[in-house]
Amino acid sequence: MPSVREFLLPDLGEGLTEAEIVRWLVADGDMVAVDQPVVEVETAKATVELPCPYAGVVTRRYGGEGDVLAVGAPLVAVTVEETAASAGEPRATGSGSVLVGYGTRETPRRRPAPAAVPAVTVPAVTVPVRPAPVPGSAPAGPAGPVPVVSPLVRQLARRHGLDLRSVPGSGAGGLILRSDVDAAIRRAEREPVGVGAVTAVPGPAHGPHGSDGPEPVRVPLRGRRAAAAAKFSRSRREIPDATCWVEADATALLEARAALARPDGAPIGLLALLARICVAGLARHPQLNASVDTAREEIVRWPATHLGFAAQSARGLTVPVVRDAHLRDTAGLAAELARLTAAARAGTLTPAEVTGGTFTLNNYGVFGVDGSTPILNHPEAAMLGVGRIAEKPWVHEGRLAVRRTVQLSLTFDHRVCDGAEAAGFLRHVADRVERPLRLLEDL
Repeated sequence: MPSVREFLLPDLGEGLTEAEIVRWLVADGDMVAVDQPVVEVETAKATVELPCPYAGVVTRRYGGEGDVLAVGAPLVAVTVEETAASAGEPRATGSGSVLVGYGTRETPRRRPAPAAVPAVTVPAVTVPVRPAPVPGSAPAGPAGPVPVVSPLVRQLARRHGLDLRSVPGSGAGGLILRSDVDAAIRRAEREPVGVGAVTAVPGPAHGPHGSDGPEPVRVPLRGRRAAAAAKFSRSRREIPDATCWVEADATALLEARAALARPDGAPIGLLALLARICVAGLARHPQLNASVDTAREEIVRWPATHLGFAAQSARGLTVPVVRDAHLRDTAGLAAELARLTAAARAGTLTPAEVTGGTFTLNNYGVFGVDGSTPILNHPEAAMLGVGRIAEKPWVHEGRLAVRRTVQLSLTFDHRVCDGAEAAGFLRHVADRVERPLRLLEDL
C-alpha cells in the first residue's frame, strides 16, 4: 500500500541552521532509489548533495532554486510502496549514506518549535534565549519577545532596521526564514514610514544622481558570503591584529620548484613549498598555531597544524584546510593542496574540509598584487600573506643583479604573542624562501 514520506532538511552540523537550494537533481514524477541524491544545497560552509532515504516516486519538491530552508523543513515528498508486513514498522537501520551531522533515517529529526528551544547555538558560542515576559515584568516590545532565528537572519534584520517581532515566519513551527526577512524588507521599502507593521531604516529617495539616475543593484547577502561577512566582522571586533612584512629573494625557491616533482610525476607547486616552510616555522614558533578562548581567558596552542589556504572559485573565496599538515611530506602537501583546490573549484568541498584550521596561508600574489593587510580567519591567531613574485634589482652576493623577489607579510593576534615572536616566525619563513636547502635543518 502506498504512503507519502517527507524527507526533511537534515542537520548538517557545525551549528548550521539553514541551507539554500542550489539545484534540484530530480523532478516531480521521477523515480528515486534509496540514497539517490535529490537536491544540491549550499550552507554557510559548503555545497553538498543530499541523498534521499526513501525509494519511490517524487510527488512534491518544496522550494525552488535560490530558496532558503531551515533545518527540519521538508525538502521533498516521496510516495513509497510498502508491503503489508512492513507497513507501519520502521526499519531497524537507516540507509548507508551519512553526511556530516546526520545519517539518513526512517524518522527524520524535526526542528522543535521556537518556544521549546532553550538556547540559540552557534559555533563555540551559546546565546540564551530570553523567555516571554510574565505579568508584571517589563514589556518585550510592541509585538512580544524577539523570536528565535538564525544569527545570520537576525544580523540581516538588524542591518535593515527591521523589527523581527512583526515578521510572520513561514518555517517549521513559525520559524522566521531569510526569505521572510527579504520579503519584509521589500514591503518596507514600498511603504511610507509608519505605514504597516514593518519598519525599516529609510534610504535615500533617489540614487546619487537624482530621480533620473539608475537604480542600484542589490545582491542578496546569503550563503557563504553572508557567513564570511559575519566571520570577518567578528574577527575585526574581537582580535587586535597587527601586521609585519619583509621582502625576500625567491629566485632559489623557484629553482627548487623546477627541480622537484611528486612520485606520480606531477610538479610540486610553489604553494606546496610555501606550505612546507609554514609548517616548519610553526614547529619552531608554536605561539602562532593558536587561538584565544575569550570565555575562559586562555590562549589555546594547538598540538596539530591544520593548514588553511585561500582558494578562489566561481562561488567566491573559500579556505580549505589541509588537516595534519605537520605529518605530511612536501609531496603529500602538494597532492592534498591539489585535491582540495579542485574540490573548491567544483564546489564539492564538505563542511569538514573547510573548518578546523589553525593557521592560514594566503597567496594573493596570484592576483598580481604585492601586499595586503588581511583579516584573520577567526578564531585563528595568524596568517601568512604572499605577494606576487617579480623581477627587481637586488644586491646579490655583493653585486647588483636582477632577482625574483616577493613580499611576505604576517598578520597576527597581538594577544597570543608580541612583535618579536611574530618577526622571528616571519624571518624564519623569509630565510627558507631565500635558501630552501635550509629546510633540511627542520627535518
